[in-house]
Amino acid sequence: MGALTARTQRWLDPLEAASNPGAFLVVENVSAAYTAGHLALRQFSCSVARGERVALLGANGSGKTTSLLVLAGALAPHAGTIRMPDLALAQTSGALRAWRQRVGLVLADPDDQLIAPTVADDIAFGPRNMGLADADVSLRVGEAVEALGIEALLPRAIHRLSLGERKRVALAGVLALRPDVLLLDEPTTGLDRRGREGLRALLAARRRAGTTILIATHDTDFAWDWADRAIVLEAGRVIASAAPGVVLTDRDVLDRAWLDRPAVAGHT
Repeated sequence: MGALTARTQRWLDPLEAASNPGAFLVVENVSAAYTAGHLALRQFSCSVARGERVALLGANGSGKTTSLLVLAGALAPHAGTIRMPDLALAQTSGALRAWRQRVGLVLADPDDQLIAPTVADDIAFGPRNMGLADADVSLRVGEAVEALGIEALLPRAIHRLSLGERKRVALAGVLALRPDVLLLDEPTTGLDRRGREGLRALLAARRRAGTTILIATHDTDFAWDWADRAIVLEAGRVIASAAPGVVLTDRDVLDRAWLDRPAVAGHT
């Protein structure tokens, strides 16, 4: 598609992180690639307030998942900086360990994340890897299990769980780390109505606790209802950043990013 129209251009946030004194998570001019010569993320910038809810939207290959991997410290950027007020992301073992204790990522496919034979062991893996005492590990596992209502799953083998159950266990393992920033990749995929409502309740509780949440999703209805801000990506670049009610009613943005207009927004 061609260049954005003047109308759409109004919704491009300049994203000058340094000018936002209230920012908690600051991302400046980050670029990243999986293979040499092909950038999957291009000069990505945003500043996110503590407790803010951000939806990252775009077509397949737009850079949504890549941005989450970079923010989580799972993919090293080629350029740019990422920081919180008291911690910067750096590619050393100590810095990455500290960052990953503060920023938790839940992948779209739970089978890429679950590593232990049983639910109890998997949820406890992260806290144990932090070197916490057994009592603290048990406390964190208990908190995460209660938050997701999966007490009955604790003794079960991972391979005997349904997809929805595995997604909840993967999320519980991240919550047990008590992250300041929670990143979720396509969390509504595969969830029925009950699962979606449960996810909303959990995210509301996390927000009340001050957790900053970024979700990569195709689900514009979910983004409209849930997010404080929608950031739309195309070919690794941010093409719009504003309130969902602004971004997701702009036909130029929706057409360029191959996104559906939210049903609640009507068809005008």
